[in-house]
Amino acid sequence: MTVRLPSTTRSLPIALIRAREGVMPPIRDMLAETGITEQQWRVLRVLAEYGPQTTSTLADRACLLFPSLTRIAQTMRKKGLITLSRDDDDRRRQTITITTAGQKIIDEKIEHAALIVKGFKKKLGKDNYEQLLDLLAMLDPQEKD
Repeated sequence: MTVRLPSTTRSLPIALIRAREGVMPPIRDMLAETGITEQQWRVLRVLAEYGPQTTSTLADRACLLFPSLTRIAQTMRKKGLITLSRDDDDRRRQTITITTAGQKIIDEKIEHAALIVKGFKKKLGKDNYEQLLDLLAMLDPQEKD
């Protein structure tokens, strides 16, 4: 018996990559003005939303591999966007906090980011937009069944 894969036009991994490339251009345009990367934006977003984070929690929430976060955090610290502090009880553990400069980037771009989201909702329709997020959450390995 020969097993056939679905057409690449109906392949979930390929569709997700195509969708990402359809979603990211306006975000990349917005970030070009800031001098920060997509990954740095995610780090700032998570810190602005949740407050100070351990590096492992931040890596998970910002969808970054831990070694990548370590490198990104060093760059962001040098730019003055975050601070890193060691835990007094466990010196291996670090906490990352957004600085005033990092929060300023979020504050300056929040309206632009909201307009981008509004554009996605207009293109998909509000209900489809919310349903898409719900369906994608079902594929998230962090989500509990």
